[in-house]
Amino acid sequence: MSRIKRSEVRAAQARTAELFAKAGIVLTPEELAGIEVASFGLGNLEKEGLELVTYVNNDRYCAKELALFPYQTCPEHLHPPVGDDPGKTETFRCRAGRVLLYVEGEPAERVQARIPEGSEAYYTVFHEVELTPGQQYTIRPGTKHWFQAGADGAIVSEFSSTSRDEYDIFTDPRVERMPVVEED
Repeated sequence: MSRIKRSEVRAAQARTAELFAKAGIVLTPEELAGIEVASFGLGNLEKEGLELVTYVNNDRYCAKELALFPYQTCPEHLHPPVGDDPGKTETFRCRAGRVLLYVEGEPAERVQARIPEGSEAYYTVFHEVELTPGQQYTIRPGTKHWFQAGADGAIVSEFSSTSRDEYDIFTDPRVERMPVVEED
């Protein structure tokens, strides 16, 4: 089990708050204090991780802001069916920076993303969708996908059906969706 130090979480939250401010996204003090830092238990937040704020998540819909540091990657995963629910449908809308999104489909001739070293085996879909501010893409339930920010980092608004992160299936078996935060 990989752990992340409380000081690393606080530093990532502060850096994320700066990204949101630079993009003109205003958050309440409570939202800023509650920025989730998803290190996925991989021990390299700068390369594989994600920072996010959840505005609403109920039994009908969900809205989040996702923040990525420069070249930071959210690992490959899919949203499976849960009970009678077919799985999460999500629309990503780029608000700032540049995002390279990879989904199932015809692979790109030359992948632009930097696949995190040591994790190459866990990235298997390479149909490339490049998103810049104002562009969006909808991911259907059960579709493997992963994404990476460009050189300036990125902010992505996510609009989706109910989010059940605990059921997400990651290609990398080392991923822990909710790693332990360790006090310094």
